[in-house]
Amino acid sequence: MSKVVKLKPQHTVVSKKTGAPALTRRRTVSECPVYTPPSDEAILDHRLHAQMAKLTGGMSPIALALAGFDWSAHLMSSPAKMQKLHQSLVSKTAQIGGYAVQAALGAAKTPPITPPPADHRFVSDGWKGWPFNVIEQGFLLYQQWWEEATSDVRGVSTHHLNLASFTARQMLDIISPSNSPILNPDILQITRNEGGKNFWQGALNFLDDTTRTATHKPPVGTEAFKVGEDVAATSGKVVYRNDLIELIQYTPTTAQVYAEPILITPAWIMKYYILDLSPHNSLVKYLVDKGHTVFMISWKNPDTCDRNVGLEDYLHTGLGEALKAVKTITHAPQVNAMGYCLGGTLLSIMAAAHARDGDDSFKTITLLASQVDFEEAGEILLFVDEEQVAFLEDVMWDKGYLDKSQMAGAFQMLRSNDLIWSRIITDYMEGKRTSMFDMMAWDADATRMPYRMHSEYLRQLFLKNDLAEGRFMVAGKPVALQDIRTPLFSVGTARDHVAPWKSVYKILLLTESDITFVLTSGGHNAGIVSEPGHKGRHYQIAAMPRTARYTPPGQWQSTTPTKEGSWWEEWQGWLDNHSEGKVKPHAMGGTKDYAPIENAPGSYVLIK
Repeated sequence: MSKVVKLKPQHTVVSKKTGAPALTRRRTVSECPVYTPPSDEAILDHRLHAQMAKLTGGMSPIALALAGFDWSAHLMSSPAKMQKLHQSLVSKTAQIGGYAVQAALGAAKTPPITPPPADHRFVSDGWKGWPFNVIEQGFLLYQQWWEEATSDVRGVSTHHLNLASFTARQMLDIISPSNSPILNPDILQITRNEGGKNFWQGALNFLDDTTRTATHKPPVGTEAFKVGEDVAATSGKVVYRNDLIELIQYTPTTAQVYAEPILITPAWIMKYYILDLSPHNSLVKYLVDKGHTVFMISWKNPDTCDRNVGLEDYLHTGLGEALKAVKTITHAPQVNAMGYCLGGTLLSIMAAAHARDGDDSFKTITLLASQVDFEEAGEILLFVDEEQVAFLEDVMWDKGYLDKSQMAGAFQMLRSNDLIWSRIITDYMEGKRTSMFDMMAWDADATRMPYRMHSEYLRQLFLKNDLAEGRFMVAGKPVALQDIRTPLFSVGTARDHVAPWKSVYKILLLTESDITFVLTSGGHNAGIVSEPGHKGRHYQIAAMPRTARYTPPGQWQSTTPTKEGSWWEEWQGWLDNHSEGKVKPHAMGGTKDYAPIENAPGSYVLIK
């Protein structure tokens, strides 16, 4: 990795006191402060790897090759494992052969294998008739054999084995009969009914999507969710702005408000308005209507000029300045702080630094789908090892940031059936359009990552796990999560591929706080956006004081009762119990230094 060169302060954003418009577009290289790349031999490596990434989707081919070699070499040197796989193949071949004969004669009853509950590719009745039932069972048995082949291979590193298994799943998804227009009974029936018009419409949909991608336009349907009107529409004012954040103060709707304001730190990997979607499912609106004074950090979508913005900038210039503004505006000695995803990780770092330095600014801390220990960070670790991070640094070095399309591609591959292939089937084979809704529109409005910050984040948190192990440095001194004593409310989501709930649960091992832990249904985003009245939502909750004995996550899940409804109401009750009472609503901005600049949602959220 080349030497980091700190840029001079930017001058593209006006003073918060002027009220003039802020930057609302991505800047070009010519508009950036002068940046002189380090004159070392690694520049050629950076440029080569950046060009390679265009062909590999950002994945390091060397990382894949090493995993493949590690797996195949150990498999070939394990005759017992090879024999077991051979016997399994013979058995599965016999199974599908017998089932095929029975199915052809109409005598087939119970199929040899049932798809996993999360696999919805073969749920329609079309797959139950011959010959499609045989095709489905043949594929599922073949898929099962590959799962056996890429598991329990002695001597292979866990990371390489997981990567080999992931690669095998990706290849199998490509050849799945559900993705073939001549093997999928549902596609064949639609084609018969429409006389092939579905493929013509699918081709038009493909052309439209390709054109939108080439011209950097958002997906079709997102125009129905305009930021500031349909989503991110809760009334408020931008009361502070610097080169990294805008701080939004939301307009109170009650005669009295809780004495302690809420400061929300969203992840900078996403636009903040996941927490302020449509009025019916906006967490911000829910809190305001319950009598809370709510502040939200809106991170600027970085561009090439921000290449050297680091993790400590996000901590001090971001969260630190926001906290200072909130306390000044409300005159509150303490704040209820909430962090979502990476925002929760950042909040945990600041809470540990505050505990170290004797700062009691946080009345309570709430972490939503946030990890502080990255040893078991889930399937995202497939893309994080020394080789892959080095390759990614070279990709980012070329532009100064990690492009949103590269991040989106990695997350989509983790759920390729749901996020890639299902859309291909619907849009391009059935000739329909995947229905757009507010969360999908928000997901398409992705952000970028500055080169320096993302490199530090991956190395210090993911690779080295410095925060959990007491090595993470803030202001030149290490911080320890164990120092945190602030009451803590932590939420994990049951189907989280980004922050697995058992990893989130590790907060119980790392702090000395009284913790209320919630496990809610849904995934990383849908589990958090779980408004009251949302059908099918349920959760588990338990309060665990610092003096309680540790309960392993599996035992906790099996012994904690399940409740129907939204965890939001539980959190509101918890906040109420930790409040010192209510006061008159605070003025918007409150002081001259924080006078309102413009209406919410502000300018930074509009930068594409």
